[in-house]
Amino acid sequence: MAHPKELGPRLPENDGDILRWPLLIFIEPRMNRGHFFSLLFRFMHQHSTYNAGSSRIKMADLFDKQAAIYVDARPRYPSEWFSMLASLTPDHSLAWDAGTGNGQAAIDVSEHYKQVIATDISEEQLKHAIRHPQVQYFHSPSSMSDDELVNLIGGENSVDLVVVATAVHWFDLEKFYPVVKRVLKKPGGVVAVWSYNILQVSPEMDPLLKKFYEGTFPFQNPKAMYAFECYKSLPFPFESVGVGCEGQPLELDMPMEMSFERLLKLLSSASAVNAAKEQGMNLLSEEVVRELESAWGGPELVRTVNYKSYMLAGKVKL
Repeated sequence: MAHPKELGPRLPENDGDILRWPLLIFIEPRMNRGHFFSLLFRFMHQHSTYNAGSSRIKMADLFDKQAAIYVDARPRYPSEWFSMLASLTPDHSLAWDAGTGNGQAAIDVSEHYKQVIATDISEEQLKHAIRHPQVQYFHSPSSMSDDELVNLIGGENSVDLVVVATAVHWFDLEKFYPVVKRVLKKPGGVVAVWSYNILQVSPEMDPLLKKFYEGTFPFQNPKAMYAFECYKSLPFPFESVGVGCEGQPLELDMPMEMSFERLLKLLSSASAVNAAKEQGMNLLSEEVVRELESAWGGPELVRTVNYKSYMLAGKVKL
């Protein structure tokens, strides 16, 4: 089979192409991205282990099992991001971190806002959340009504900033966005969502990471499509405040120092890796780990890596 680069700008023609080259979009810049991701979404929906026709897994369960390693594994977001968002709101009384996980974003938001309400659908994640006097954590199960959630957060027209860090693609957006519009101050309130994508390490390491991500695709929840597409197709019905807009997220870099041990924790914390394990497949086998370790440069080496990240921020349209 020809290497993807030898194929020129040819588009994937069927599900087989998607299965063989799920990361072609990151290699071939001339490809029509919209067509590629529509095929990718169709493939993931039909073949994912999360397909409604196969095993039904509650959204909270996706993150319960790996909650303990999230604190160590997940990257810390740059402080400059939070300073930028804080500069967009005239008041700094109340913020809401939705899908807080272990609270990493909530802690940084608290540097700029007097009180932070941090909610998550996973009780297990909240058990491992980082404690802070200005941050209050609450369990927000899917059974909670919109009115209950609005009251929990602080009531209508009460919130200066809503943030969703690497989580909004999992949400029921038809339920979430109306709640955001109710709680945000009008005018003045801002909502910001962001995530990150493929990890960039080195010419030796990057192809192996792409190969690893390739192996996770059959086990991905179809909702992850938004993240793979860098939120370019994510619905975002808010007026731009100069930090990206619907269809055109702001591209950001997220550099950090990383050990090989932390890399393995990061990869093993992925929901798709846990889903694969439940299906009897170990995506981080000893052979894979040895190959990654060799390309990394040894288990003791600490590298400077970079996440390509993307953000959307906006205010309620009046």
